[in-house]
Amino acid sequence: MPIQPIRLFGDPVLRKPALEVVDFDKELRRLVEDLTETMLDAPGAGLAAPQIGVGLRVFTWYVDGELGHLVNPSLDLSTELQDGPEGCLSLPELTYDCTRALSVVARGLSMHGEPVTIEGSDLLARAIQHETDHLDGVLFIDRLDSEARKAAMREIRESEWFGLERPTVKVSPHATRGLGI
Repeated sequence: MPIQPIRLFGDPVLRKPALEVVDFDKELRRLVEDLTETMLDAPGAGLAAPQIGVGLRVFTWYVDGELGHLVNPSLDLSTELQDGPEGCLSLPELTYDCTRALSVVARGLSMHGEPVTIEGSDLLARAIQHETDHLDGVLFIDRLDSEARKAAMREIRESEWFGLERPTVKVSPHATRGLGI
C-alpha cells in the first residue's frame, strides 16, 4: 500500500471533525492499510485519517509492539491523570508535556465492522486519546496550558516546515462521499 503525505499544522482538514464511517468495504480496508504503512514509515505511535487528508473517523496505533486500528471510537476515560511528553506527526519535532487520562476504554469497530474494545493505560491510553482528538479536529497543543501553548505556537512559527505548501490530494482513493475531504 502507498505511503501517504502527512498533513501539517495549518491544513484545514486537521481542524474539521471527521465523519462516522458507514461503509465497511474495500475502500475502508485500503484506508486502514495506508494509515498503518504511513504511520510505521514516519515512524509514529498513531495516525488518524484526517492526518492523510481523509475526513473519516479511523485511526491506527503502534505502541509497545502492538499494532491496531479503531473505527468510530468512543472513549471512557479514567479520572486518574498522567502528565508526559507528547508530539504529533502533523507538528514535526514539537514535543510538550500534556495532561491526559491515565487509562482508557475505547469502543468502536474493526475495518470489517466487528465490535472492538481496547483497554489501555500510559502510552497506549495517551495515543488513543491523541488520535481520537484528531477525529474531533483537536490537536494536542489545544490541551496545553496557555503558557506552554504560546511557546508551542512560537516554535511552530519558527520551524522550517511552517508555511510550506501542503500536499494536495487530487482525488482520494478513499471513500469521501463527495465531501471534498
